[in-house]
Amino acid sequence: MAIFKNKKHLVWIPIAAILIVFFSFKSIDFKTSKSLDIFFSFFRELSIFYVDDIDPEKLIYTGIDAMLKSLDPYNDFIPEENKETLEFQTTGEYGGMGALIRHGVEFAVIAEVYEGSPAHKAGLMAGDEIRRIDGITTKGLTVDKVSNKLKGASNTMLSLVVKRYGVKDSLEFNFNREKIHIPSVPYYGMVNDDLGYIRLSNFTINCESEVKDALKSLKKQKAKGLILDLRSNPGGLLYEAVKVVNLFVEKNQLVVYTKGQIKEFDQEYSTPSKPFDTEIPLVVIVDRISASASEIVAGALQDLDRAVIIGERTFGKGLVQATRPLPHNAQLKITTAKYYIPSGRCIQAVDFAKRDEEGRIHSIPDSLINEFKTKSGRLMYDGGGITPDIEQTVTFYSRLSASLYAQNMLFNYATKFRHTHSEIAPAAMFELTENDFADFLSYLDSVGFEYESQTSALLKELKKTATSENYYTPNQSLFDSLEMTIDKKGYTEFELYKEEIAKLIEEEIVGRYYLQKGKAKYNLNKDEVIEKCIEVLSSPSLTNQILSNNSEKLTHNNQITKTVSNYVGCRLTAKKELTKTPC
Repeated sequence: MAIFKNKKHLVWIPIAAILIVFFSFKSIDFKTSKSLDIFFSFFRELSIFYVDDIDPEKLIYTGIDAMLKSLDPYNDFIPEENKETLEFQTTGEYGGMGALIRHGVEFAVIAEVYEGSPAHKAGLMAGDEIRRIDGITTKGLTVDKVSNKLKGASNTMLSLVVKRYGVKDSLEFNFNREKIHIPSVPYYGMVNDDLGYIRLSNFTINCESEVKDALKSLKKQKAKGLILDLRSNPGGLLYEAVKVVNLFVEKNQLVVYTKGQIKEFDQEYSTPSKPFDTEIPLVVIVDRISASASEIVAGALQDLDRAVIIGERTFGKGLVQATRPLPHNAQLKITTAKYYIPSGRCIQAVDFAKRDEEGRIHSIPDSLINEFKTKSGRLMYDGGGITPDIEQTVTFYSRLSASLYAQNMLFNYATKFRHTHSEIAPAAMFELTENDFADFLSYLDSVGFEYESQTSALLKELKKTATSENYYTPNQSLFDSLEMTIDKKGYTEFELYKEEIAKLIEEEIVGRYYLQKGKAKYNLNKDEVIEKCIEVLSSPSLTNQILSNNSEKLTHNNQITKTVSNYVGCRLTAKKELTKTPC
């Protein structure tokens, strides 16, 4: 009898489990149905009774955006009219004239033209103000609106009227748009007789082929070591990252695996092909903007002890997105999984699922950070990006440099310089003369450049506080005396930061003559991170020590990789394109 009773209980256990699951789904279905019912009724009442006319599409899209933002910042709703943006992010291609534009005073301004593009071949230049597009004025239009007007299908005619610095009459240009491809490898070359350099700016379709072609060229030039620069690379296609790693490691090596709520998103990605070179000494440079696919490449090469990682701690984006089709040719870009590199660590820095009572997100706490080991047994940690093997401290550009950048003084002076100088020295050798720098200062005076030093800003705040507490009036003479002694024009700071400012001007000017490749050549000679890479690659014993020992990571206090302070809130290094829009 006891046996039969046990069997009876065994029957009831799966039945109970089924009922729990059934009612759980019923509960979820009810919540969904109830919420949708409320939403539809809410939207109907709002549309009928609101005092003004409502654009229903705009209202719905606003609601969708709010829903997605409540999850994590990487989800996105892409209506049919914005599909080109997604295609550009995936392929690096679009139809247009091949330039970057930026905000001007009244008109959008060409910030940069791509070498070999329709804009370049037509003779357009950085600094040109775009006055009319196909006969229609662009005055007051946003950069995005101007960009949309400049883009279009290949082989369609584009008519532009621009105003060029130093030229009295407006200039007219007529040419056909073309399919523009933004290369994933904007520059590669030799930094000295033995070492090659590759700048990889994104992970779009076929970026691995671009890296491979660059490698072949560098090997022909007798490169015995390689620097792969992933600074400011925001990521892209996961599988392209796997193939880039494959260039340096053997076939069938696990590079990354993903885990999601749905089993179909649990996948492993291993190197699919024969490698290009598993022996060449390799250094990878990263910074705080290197994210996603960049972190897969850097992290996998670190876990496999294949490369020395140098630079800053990376962004910490360990989330994978996929696109799902929606009605009316819309798409949903949604976070479907987290990814893990070979050692098993996830580099996601922020836990979006666990917010505090006010909805704020936080970094993963130290108590939840775990240890992992590389192939040779080196200790690594999860929970916050890729920590370089050799870390470099970060300094910020001066407040003065930030102000010059924010007010377009560097850009506008380079436009003036290009008009008055028909040619300059080769990109890697160009330097401002003392007369050039003096001319820059005169230019600032002529255009009424305004600068508020940190001291002046603090004094202004002190005056406000003193006034509110009734200390200002009895001490006004003291405040006036302090104000008189402040260097309002920043002349002292111009002398203090002369070298820093000169480099920024030089880079901007070099770009006017030699475009993006010229800027890259110029910066290679000025980059202290590159100097550190050369030092490491020139010392096989140091490289072997880093990749084989379980010692603490090396930290160097070089003042490098400067960024703008919070005064303007953007970088002045490789991410200048953040303020520019392709067209």
